[in-house]
Amino acid sequence: MASSDPLWRWKVAGLTATAVIVLTIPLYAVKESLRRSQTSMAAVGAPEFVGREKCRSCHEEAYEAWIGSDHDNAMAIASDSTVLGDFDDAVFEYGDITARFYKQDGKFFVRTQGPDGEPGDFEIAYTFGIEPLQQYLIPFPGGRLQSLTIAWDTERQEWFYLYPGQDIPPSDWLHWTRGAQTWNGMCAECHSTNLVKGYDPETKTFATTWSEIDVSCEACHGPSSRHVEWAEIPPMARPEIQNYGLIVRTGDISSRQQVELCAPCHSRRTELGDYDHTSADLLDNLVPTVLEEGLYYADGQILEEVYVYGSFVQSKMFRMDVRCSDCHDVHSLKFHRDGNELCLQCHQTEVYDSYDHHFHKKEHEGKPSDGYLCVKCHMPERPYMVIDWRADHSLRVPRPDLTLEIGVPNACSQGGCHDDQTVEWSADYYQRWYGRARKPHYGTTLAAGREGRPEAHAELIRLAGDQLYPAMVRATALSLLGAYPSEETTAAFNRALSDVEALVRYTAVGNVSAATVEEYVELVVPLLFDQVKAVRTEAATRLAGLPAELFEPYQREALQQTLEEYERAMEYSLDFSFAGHNLGNLYARLGDAEKAEHYYRTAIEIDDLFIPAKANLAVLLNSQGRNDEAEVLLREVLDAYPDRYDVAYSLGLLLAELNRFSEAAEYLQQAADGLPQRPRVRYNLGLVYQQLGRAAEAERALSAALELEPDNLDYMYALADHYVRAGQLRRALAIAERMIERHPDNQLGHDVKAFVENALQGGSGSG
Repeated sequence: MASSDPLWRWKVAGLTATAVIVLTIPLYAVKESLRRSQTSMAAVGAPEFVGREKCRSCHEEAYEAWIGSDHDNAMAIASDSTVLGDFDDAVFEYGDITARFYKQDGKFFVRTQGPDGEPGDFEIAYTFGIEPLQQYLIPFPGGRLQSLTIAWDTERQEWFYLYPGQDIPPSDWLHWTRGAQTWNGMCAECHSTNLVKGYDPETKTFATTWSEIDVSCEACHGPSSRHVEWAEIPPMARPEIQNYGLIVRTGDISSRQQVELCAPCHSRRTELGDYDHTSADLLDNLVPTVLEEGLYYADGQILEEVYVYGSFVQSKMFRMDVRCSDCHDVHSLKFHRDGNELCLQCHQTEVYDSYDHHFHKKEHEGKPSDGYLCVKCHMPERPYMVIDWRADHSLRVPRPDLTLEIGVPNACSQGGCHDDQTVEWSADYYQRWYGRARKPHYGTTLAAGREGRPEAHAELIRLAGDQLYPAMVRATALSLLGAYPSEETTAAFNRALSDVEALVRYTAVGNVSAATVEEYVELVVPLLFDQVKAVRTEAATRLAGLPAELFEPYQREALQQTLEEYERAMEYSLDFSFAGHNLGNLYARLGDAEKAEHYYRTAIEIDDLFIPAKANLAVLLNSQGRNDEAEVLLREVLDAYPDRYDVAYSLGLLLAELNRFSEAAEYLQQAADGLPQRPRVRYNLGLVYQQLGRAAEAERALSAALELEPDNLDYMYALADHYVRAGQLRRALAIAERMIERHPDNQLGHDVKAFVENALQGGSGSG
């Protein structure tokens, strides 16, 4: 306790003369002090950010631990003490890129390719990060700070390029002068304290502000003015206030609460606005990305730069209440212990830190070996930003058998361990040491779902509904279920709407369907009143544009308010293509074609290769009869991404609508080959082949569609119609009977059967 506390001496030394003097303060003075403090605290408005120096005098130990940490060095003004790179006329060349780093008048500059492709001189304003690499931020018009894609390797002491092997022209979104490298939207939120992005979509400019340039105390603890005011009151006069006046509780909380304190910056996510420390749920501020293909391997291992939240919440450690601070000091970010000692805080030394468990020696061929370390098997690393090795935090058991089964990596065969051996070799040793891996893994289900394999359907439903699995995994299963339309799928989505996990509800509401619009409204309307922002705003977008008479007055009011909340969330991110695309979708649902087109074009202006916006704009233009413009957009996408089979499908449908059936068949066949599990593609291909008189190909396509979705009435009717046209009435009759069997209450099957039987009685047609 600080020696300035008058009671400190008394507690330490007993009743001394000093203590007597302290204790003879008139009682009325203590009461008056207490009254003033209570009045002052009651009058305080919204808490404000006050800066770390206000924290230091009481929290010296935490402050000293934080100094020099990665959080402390997250960002800094460029100066001789913060810039680590070589600016002594150093020249770096990569492909057609040349950069010269130099100093002038005490300032730091780089001469390199600018936004117009021509060389220019640019001043370095800020450093960004510190190890294993440091980047540099350059001011641009409109309040932007652009992150140079040539970075400094702090270990090798050399410049390097962040996109090796890629040719990125100045027009590309990834170029250092374009949106992917704009600090204000891409990086700022997690490198400074009290960050307000301040993007103006009308002027396309930023007025970004922060209270502290780095990740300081209040980045985690929240604005602390109330706490500081409380702490400045003499101890005996301090009123009892919740959490000592701090907005964010960091002590006496669950492991999940602590992990979600870190998640806003340590997750792959979509942000819903400037970070609000008062939010009750993680999804009030952001939507974490599920285990999407291209970001994660099918078994949930990290693939792209997804940070650690998405992997850690899959772990057994998370389920067993392990939290970030069990391994990391929350202020210095350093490990509590070195090597296996870190894990042995919880795990038995004699069991787990033994050769009989890990089967690796500490020396190999006379040289030190690290194969015995827990993290080598349970937290394999991958490099990001070329040289930044990051560990997978799912802390999983190595599974070479899954590598053989679904092609995911395993710790044995990566990271320089046994990558010179075959996977079979690793699997053999694994079985020899630990026995056959008998536990099923959700990765096999997600892998099958990604490929659209029919056998994945039932397993995805089971996985989505099993609360013993991580919410991240269950939400991923739900997202894949959308490709399997059926009554069972609909039921799974409906059940998920009331799930305890917000991420599961959010995913479900984006996919739910119903037989009638009235049933749909009945299912989704309750989500308008969900306590979690991401869930209720997603529900609002799904209800947007439906007839007003389907809603009660209070529901209409809630819908309007929540749509406005959604619009604000998307406007916050209009410097990204996805936000313009989402607003375009919203206004398309609302029937405002002009606004929809505006926002789709806003998205395309930011990133000319953003496929969803171009595809949906093409659909909008098609609905207005502007088919020439729609065709241009779809062809632009296919020219850039020939393997976008969904776009080939859209172009095929458009061409069919224009009666250009030969061209339509070409693109629909391309889509069918690339999307083998999408029955609707084959169905439309079959109809186009019918128009072209290519009967055999039409039959193959329609039969394939029906094989993929055996109960689909449209597909059965189309195949029956095909057989009638071909004079194969008995085959048509068999399909009609199947229609009646599968859909006895639908009149269509009965009508087809009656027509075919009448034709057979008339003597026309054959088997």
